[in-house]
Amino acid sequence: MKKTLTTRLSQNVMDSKDQLKREINAVYALLSGMIGADKLVLKAGKLEALTLLRSRKLEDRILGLQRVIFENPALENPPSPEEIPDVLQALYEELADQMARRTVEESIERKIAEKMQERHEEYIQEMKRQLLKEQGGPENPQTLKKFAQLEKMKSQKLNRTALEILRPKTLNEIVGQEAAIQALMAKLASPYPQHMIIYGPPGVGKTTAARLALEAAKKLKQSIFAADAPFVEVDGTTLRWDPRETTNPLLGSVHDPIYQGAKRDLVDGGVPEPKPGLVTEAHGGILFIDEIGELDVHLQSKLLKVLEDKKVDFDSAYYDPSDSQIPQYIRKLFEEGAPADFVLIGATTCSPDEISPALRSRSTSVFFEPLTPYHVRSIVENAAAKLEVCLEDGVASTISEYTTEGRQAVNLLADSFGLGLYKTDQNGEKSCVVINRDMVMESLRSGRYSPNTLKKKAQGTLPGKVFGLGVSGYLGSVLEIEAVAFPAREPGKGTMRFNETAGSMARDSVFNAAAVIRRLSGEELSNFDLHVNVIGGGRIDGPSAGLATVIVLLSAMKGWPVSQNVAVTGEVSLQGFVRPVGGISEKLYGARLAGIPTVLIPEENKDDIPFTMDGLKVVPVSTVEEALPYFFENINEKISQ
Repeated sequence: MKKTLTTRLSQNVMDSKDQLKREINAVYALLSGMIGADKLVLKAGKLEALTLLRSRKLEDRILGLQRVIFENPALENPPSPEEIPDVLQALYEELADQMARRTVEESIERKIAEKMQERHEEYIQEMKRQLLKEQGGPENPQTLKKFAQLEKMKSQKLNRTALEILRPKTLNEIVGQEAAIQALMAKLASPYPQHMIIYGPPGVGKTTAARLALEAAKKLKQSIFAADAPFVEVDGTTLRWDPRETTNPLLGSVHDPIYQGAKRDLVDGGVPEPKPGLVTEAHGGILFIDEIGELDVHLQSKLLKVLEDKKVDFDSAYYDPSDSQIPQYIRKLFEEGAPADFVLIGATTCSPDEISPALRSRSTSVFFEPLTPYHVRSIVENAAAKLEVCLEDGVASTISEYTTEGRQAVNLLADSFGLGLYKTDQNGEKSCVVINRDMVMESLRSGRYSPNTLKKKAQGTLPGKVFGLGVSGYLGSVLEIEAVAFPAREPGKGTMRFNETAGSMARDSVFNAAAVIRRLSGEELSNFDLHVNVIGGGRIDGPSAGLATVIVLLSAMKGWPVSQNVAVTGEVSLQGFVRPVGGISEKLYGARLAGIPTVLIPEENKDDIPFTMDGLKVVPVSTVEEALPYFFENINEKISQ
């Protein structure tokens, strides 16, 4: 029994030594893996621990580990068996601290190495750039090949567009705008030129006239424009206000050195870079804004400020006036602003009441007239001469029936010219291209064109039908107004009906007409069932249909035939006076397009008659009585009956 117990105790001691031996070996392996086997041997030799580490006695090996881990060669006494667990625990903690420190140090050293590598690469790149500059630039075979390709592409050009060739080269070539061009030149020829807004329909030469007017003004002795005065053109529909003010092509903006990509040399110094806009580019010349009515409202306000100050101010939180490294031009832009002294010319297809009042108050107005068929024919014939093509009879007239725009007329001619070239090439002929009406009609059909104004049947007489005049944009139109009248089922309880598209002004015109008709003929409208219609759905937005309404109702109620070769416009007052209306020029053009030979207008509008109204008789009238004989035969006898 005693022998068995002794054996077990001996076995436990051996197991304990084996466990301790394994722990010591594990610590040694961990230490060797952390600093390396070779370095561990060198370190142990310096600390006089190499012999201890190689000893067979566990206590000596632990002492050797203590000297290496704590780096203390003064430790001499090996630990007693009772002290071994505490010593091992202390070794574990110290070893863990060293491993943590080593991990942090390695991470820091790695980051330092990465940064040094980045700086080294930047330095290498900078040295390469410097060497390239010294050796003749950044060119290599690949860049030179691409440069050669670009040069080759640049040398291969298509021909100019038709509009480029056919665009007027002098003011005399602009057709149908003599008065407008004279007004334009009068404002630019003065030593004190004015800002202006050009109103007119599209395709009548507003942009071309403005550009050529500057060239003509430069040649005048009293002109304030220099020979190199710029003409800067921009479309107002493409300009929008950026509330962050990071981009503004019209007025200019500031590129900060961090987010907006200022120049490299400015970024390094933290210097913001002002970018002057189109108003500065136009300094000393003309800034032309097409479709100025579409310009952003906030941008209009900023533009008005520039017109007053004649400069653009820049501001940036990055600008430091005390920084001695700021270039002079940037300092000058921030402290004095960018110069912007120019003449503003805006063009629009809108009416004046659609333009900002503030902008209109700072500008004078120039009105371009709609082109007549005669003008369109002249444009087509002039364009044919430039293209060196022959026109058969009727070609120019056919084009003038389908457009009132000079640009569109030229495009139609160019389409027909291309069609003629295509057919000539197919036939193998090399003779001069002759454009005939069939070619024009093919171009019109492919472009889905429709006639401008349908010709009206302006002959004979018809009861209850009269031609009135209206305006849509800058184009006049002829409205066919008709009426029928039936005796009311009960006297004094008649009804009145309008087509829905006629508008509220049609009703007002009828009520005014009722009083005038009663005064003229003694008839009461309430004794009739009346139906007034505007054929084709034309809308009467103003009072200008008053006189036409009197004529058509009087004809319907009395059964008097109305002459169909006369059109009329004018408001009628309750006293029977014909009052002035707007859009006289446009209405007269519309009447002439429709083939109506005679037009009655208010007496007070006679000064609004354009200078050229060939083929159209315009009669000013001041009262309804003056107008009636042009529509009814023997009107005095009819009224007296």
